[in-house]
Amino acid sequence: MDSQSIFVLTDEERARVGEVADLLAAAQPAEIDHPDWMSAGRDLSVTLPARLAARIRQYRHDPGPDGSLLIRNLPVREAELPDTPQVLGSVEKVPGHSSSVITLTTLQLGEIIAYRNEKSGALVQNVVPVPGQEAEQNNAGSKRLGMHVENTFHDNRPDYVALFCVRADHDRVAELQVTSVRRALALLSETDRAVLAEPRYVTPPPSSFPTRTASEPHALLIGAEDDPNVRADFISTEPLDEEAGRAKDALEEAFAKVVQGIKLVPGDLAIVNNHLVLHGRSHFTPRYDGKDRWLHRTFVQLDHRRSRAVRQGNGNVLD
Repeated sequence: MDSQSIFVLTDEERARVGEVADLLAAAQPAEIDHPDWMSAGRDLSVTLPARLAARIRQYRHDPGPDGSLLIRNLPVREAELPDTPQVLGSVEKVPGHSSSVITLTTLQLGEIIAYRNEKSGALVQNVVPVPGQEAEQNNAGSKRLGMHVENTFHDNRPDYVALFCVRADHDRVAELQVTSVRRALALLSETDRAVLAEPRYVTPPPSSFPTRTASEPHALLIGAEDDPNVRADFISTEPLDEEAGRAKDALEEAFAKVVQGIKLVPGDLAIVNNHLVLHGRSHFTPRYDGKDRWLHRTFVQLDHRRSRAVRQGNGNVLD
């Protein structure tokens, strides 16, 4: 990643984040998904180190050519961690130190959201390998996960996806893979760009959204010709005609040429702009011994009013 996309906390700043996280972890009620706990998180997030808050604000304004921000040296109390979960749909319900760290940090971006049909609508989710899911194209797998925009099919996709490493994989080979449309665009022909900007693609929902239907036809490149957003999932997005299929293949090839791998270590928080960046995962080998790779995940939305019609009681969970 470009050096401008990496932010490293000082040890003093790291200690301060830990102090604020302890305050949030102790806030009542001790339920991450409770509105009052999330409200406490909003209040406490403004007391994070000023340099960290400023860098997140700068990234929010312009995520740069990589479209991602890697924050390093956040606090993780590895000795206090329980075993890595090994069940499908794993989430954090009771506040802990690490779940408080990702909550505080990502609340500096916007509102944390979740989807009722995904991981029971929990606001802080776990990304962990699950026995029997190795080859699945989801966050419980351990084979290579294809590049995708999060919830491509959904009208209210998250603006950001945040992944906080609390435990690395045993062999330290697992990579978060990211690829930015700002770097890939120059590799596309004008003809392909024109096709990709037309609504000639559909994306079905994943199995975690059983009541949803495929998206309406949509473009893969949206907005400004010289700086478009991307809406693509190379696992499931389908072209509606042969020319659209060839353009999609060219787009996938362009993204593959500019992909970057990040080996997350405990204390790393990776934030990706879900309009500019596709993300995926490399292969790794879990041992299912309680010490496997463990990430916390949050989704963030900038304009909370945009999804109000599908959020019951003005909460944080989208139907």
